Amino acid sequence: MFTGIVTAMGEVLRAERGPERLALTLRAPYPDLAPGDSVAVNGACLTVVETADDWFRVDVIVTTRGRTALETLRPGERVNLERPLAAGDPLGGHFVQGHVDGLGDVVAVRDEQDARLLDVRLPPEVAELSIPHGSIALDGVSLTINAIPAPDTVQVALIPFTLQHTTLGERRPGDRVQVEGDMLGKYVRRLLGKDR
Repeated sequence: MFTGIVTAMGEVLRAERGPERLALTLRAPYPDLAPGDSVAVNGACLTVVETADDWFRVDVIVTTRGRTALETLRPGERVNLERPLAAGDPLGGHFVQGHVDGLGDVVAVRDEQDARLLDVRLPPEVAELSIPHGSIALDGVSLTINAIPAPDTVQVALIPFTLQHTTLGERRPGDRVQVEGDMLGKYVRRLLGKDR
C-alpha cells in the first residue's frame, strides 16, 4: 500500500529487454533496500530482485508491461519512486495500491496563475470512477481532480512543489501517464454491480 507521495526521483540506468522479459536497473537514494522489498515506480508496485547502495533492479512481468508505460523507459529517464506505507506512517495522499489500471494520454498542458493544469484522457474504467475533487494517481503521484472538462478527461492542478519533485513537470501533450483510479470508487462500483 502506498500514498502517492513521491519520496524520490530515480533514474533508469539500464533496461534489459527480451521477448518475455524486462529488467530495469534504477538509481535511487534507498541504501537499505533488500531483495523482496516493494517500490512503486511511476505508481506500479514492483519487487526488488537485486540491490546495491545507490541502485536496485526489478523484473517487470508481461501483465505489468501490458498496462504500464514501463516498457518505453530508456536509460537517463527519471521516474517517480515511493516506498510502501508502514504502520504509523502519515497518510499524506490517498490510498494507492500500486496496481496501475492503464495508461492516460496528456491532451493539454497550460500554466495558470500559481499552478500548471494538466488535462488527461483516461481509460473508460478509470473515467467512470473520477469525480470533481476526488483522488487519482498519475505516474504514482496522488492528485486531486480539479475539473472534468470532458466525460473521459480529468484536469489536475500541479503546484510548484509537485513540478519540482516529480516527473509530472516534464509531461507534454501526447505523453502517456500511468493511471490508478480511486480505490474507494472501485469498491462502490463493485457493490453496485457495475464491475466489468
